[in-house]
Amino acid sequence: MNLPENARDALPRGLAEDLLRINPHWGGRASAPIPSFRRWIFNRLCRLLRQGLTPAVVLRGPRRVGKTVLLRQVMQQWLADGVSPEQILYAPFDEIASLEKLDDPILAVARWFEDNILRENFNEAAQGGKTAYLFFDEVQNLENWAAQIKHLVDNHNVRVLATGSSSLRIEAGRDSLAGRITTLDLGTLLLREIAALRFDSAPPPLWGDNGLESLLTPDFWRAARQPLQPGRDLRQQAFEAFSERGAYPIAHERAGADWPEVADYLNETVIQRAIQHDLRMGPRGQRRDEKLLEEVFRLCCRYAGQTPGQSVFAPEIQQALAGNIGWNRILTYLRFLDGTLLIRLIQPLELRLKRKKSPAKVCLCDHSLRASWLQEVVPLAPAGLHANPHLSDIAGHLAESALGYFLASIPNLDVAYFPERGAEPEVDFVITVGTRRIPIEVKYRRRIDPFEDTRGLRAFLDKSVYNAPLGLLVTLEDDVAVPDPRIFPLSLSQFLWLK
Repeated sequence: MNLPENARDALPRGLAEDLLRINPHWGGRASAPIPSFRRWIFNRLCRLLRQGLTPAVVLRGPRRVGKTVLLRQVMQQWLADGVSPEQILYAPFDEIASLEKLDDPILAVARWFEDNILRENFNEAAQGGKTAYLFFDEVQNLENWAAQIKHLVDNHNVRVLATGSSSLRIEAGRDSLAGRITTLDLGTLLLREIAALRFDSAPPPLWGDNGLESLLTPDFWRAARQPLQPGRDLRQQAFEAFSERGAYPIAHERAGADWPEVADYLNETVIQRAIQHDLRMGPRGQRRDEKLLEEVFRLCCRYAGQTPGQSVFAPEIQQALAGNIGWNRILTYLRFLDGTLLIRLIQPLELRLKRKKSPAKVCLCDHSLRASWLQEVVPLAPAGLHANPHLSDIAGHLAESALGYFLASIPNLDVAYFPERGAEPEVDFVITVGTRRIPIEVKYRRRIDPFEDTRGLRAFLDKSVYNAPLGLLVTLEDDVAVPDPRIFPLSLSQFLWLK
């Protein structure tokens, strides 16, 4: 491709050179190798970018879950489908420091691309069937990123895909982009993705992208727990791999790497990067306390799957940091971590006349982060726990954490937990579909008492005001049986295998 003489002068020379280098398709050159494995969200992302109701799509998620790879895979697919290279712009805002120094960097880069690569007005190009596709990676650290994208899509006929590692900062811009963006969340690998990545096979999921209403039917859960369903051995293999190494893509792409090496990688590129980079600056440039963030995250790891609250966090942090740190400040930092999607804070269920101030339940995005941060490996698979029965209680909490994060990541599904209220026992999770609710109890041990271990579920189901058609008991092993026909037992691996 022959660029005009002034192409490198419209932006600072070094920046123009960088943009040319990271967009080799403009000159017909080969790009860097892109992994062939595609995350579950790929087809949905392509559909929304090509013909979605909004001109912009924002993909958010923790670091190192594959957002940039997905973005590059979509670009690769567009080129394979015949989209002209000059219609595609890629700008990574976390790799090129000089981008952040520009005034309105998104708009500046878009103007440069329009003038020097597309070489015609965005709107004129779209009218001629050459819609421009703009891919902006890691926009969350840019000031006024939302206002710039709003201006871009309001005045130009373009399609935009932006990614961000901090839900907190992505959320901060959503109000001004109402009606202009569709937001998708991407977490760590699903169990079927681990099977596909490690063992090159995964049958179609029982629970598709749409179909929350099916959760209310007993037939769905009967099918989910069929012992002879296709892929049982594959499911158990994938769950063993998940138990051993978690669900970050790198842990399974490099399955031969020793765990200490993987743990160091996760610490450096996920946890420390979020604490030291994504959350380093607060309102009006005020720096946040890295030591406090680290301590709050450490306690989130220690109490994953539990509801520690003020009575646990405040004294432990005050003792660790030797300071009088108030609960409101700790709670703010908890919300920061929730904003990075490293944790999910599951709130108590609020019902009419039943409100009670209860702490949130902490669910980690992946138990491998806990293993790397606390340097304590806790197996979740049955074989590992049978060999280490002293870890059963911790494993139970981590199983609850894994299930909670999984449920909280499903689009349009409302998830809460039911705290103990008077004579009503606690229920680990309650999912709401329309006006109906499904209580879920986690009992992660070898022996299940069909009566005692279902007490919370039965109490919830017996209250007609809760409008619950059935309950779910999540267990360690397959093939658990309970006499109550309203309650469906599933192992954790069976539940995670649904998607």
